[in-house]
Amino acid sequence: LLPLLPTTPFVLLAAWCAGRGSPAFAAWLDNHQRFGPLLEGWRAQRAVPLSAKVLAPAMMALSWTLLFLAGMSPVVLVILGLFFAGLTGFLVTRPSC
Repeated sequence: LLPLLPTTPFVLLAAWCAGRGSPAFAAWLDNHQRFGPLLEGWRAQRAVPLSAKVLAPAMMALSWTLLFLAGMSPVVLVILGLFFAGLTGFLVTRPSC
């Protein structure tokens, strides 16, 4: 568990890895009450929940702001800003589930 990070990318990564290494864990994720519908939406339509589309950019903005206030190097801030902008662009262009 990582504080302030949305769960969606980690669930998708776990499902991908589990599908290759542990069929039992993959089946558990697919049948999980919370994660199963998320994975189903991603596999069927490459869809991301609306809550993740709102929460992820908000958390990225908060993280970037905290790094800025902490005096992080401008190079790091620019690189992270570009990465966060690209990730936000990817998320908002996915269909919602």
